[in-house]
Amino acid sequence: MKKDFILDNKLDFANYKEALDLIEKSRYILIITHVNPDADSISSALALSNLFFENRIKHKVFNVSSDLPQNLDFINRFDKITDQLPKFYDLAISVDCGTIKRLGFELPSDIPLINIDHHKSNDDFGTINIVDSNRSSTAEIVYDFFKFNGLYITKHSATALYTGIYDDSLRFSIARCDEMTFEKANFLVKCGANPSFIANKLLRRDSLAKYRVIPKVLNSLELFDEGKIAFIKAEPLWLKQTGAHVRDCEDALDMIMSMAIVKIAVFLRVVNNEIRVSARSKGEIDVSKPISKFGGGGHTNAAGCTLETTNLEEAKNMVLKEILETR
Repeated sequence: MKKDFILDNKLDFANYKEALDLIEKSRYILIITHVNPDADSISSALALSNLFFENRIKHKVFNVSSDLPQNLDFINRFDKITDQLPKFYDLAISVDCGTIKRLGFELPSDIPLINIDHHKSNDDFGTINIVDSNRSSTAEIVYDFFKFNGLYITKHSATALYTGIYDDSLRFSIARCDEMTFEKANFLVKCGANPSFIANKLLRRDSLAKYRVIPKVLNSLELFDEGKIAFIKAEPLWLKQTGAHVRDCEDALDMIMSMAIVKIAVFLRVVNNEIRVSARSKGEIDVSKPISKFGGGGHTNAAGCTLETTNLEEAKNMVLKEILETR
């Protein structure tokens, strides 16, 4: 592969080299994005996909569902993502999957797996694990993989990586976003990423349905513990009435977290006959602890899980009870 630069870092990055060696020896690679994919997972996968395509490495980017966030369609090779597994592959790379369940299918045991992730809950389920919970995003770790191995970052890969970092760091606002994050973003701009273009694609293409469903979601607000804990939900009926997608509701969680009184916010919605739970917290409140009780995980201030029920009231009571007991 075309080399461009070497990472100047004294940390042990042996697994970055091992991963590249395995990639170069493989005949066909499956890049796996997690169930209900977000910008970080898709962007990390497409940064690798563009690298592989440019170097004639056979591969597919896979997601278990064909339902993808269409606001990411500006990233090169987005249209190549498939929900069909190839008949043959001899290496898998998972990106942004906090647990092996997030792959969405059972990977054959004889297929080596490179696990690239930034979730605190990741238990190193890969053959090679490139996991750093201190990083703002998985895209930032993929950037390190490029840079350590001296791999050339084209405009297409730079755009993908910048998108993942920008989105998962909540526009460079989370605590894990540090000086190195900004240095990486700056370098990606030099490689061709256009911050204004990316921001406009992500932030200024909302559907009308979104603004019809968001008031319903906000109106569901319930406060507990003197307003410190907030719950909101998206009823399936509201989505049907407005024509909105469940992803159209997600900004409501950030809106609730903007309230000064709220320290923990939880968003519940039905996805594929299960309830998806997203939780956020402020400061040093570790919201991943109560969420982990349900088999989920994430970070100190952002975590999620799936509950095998479609009863939103029941789900609220379960999660609230755990939050109150684990504070």
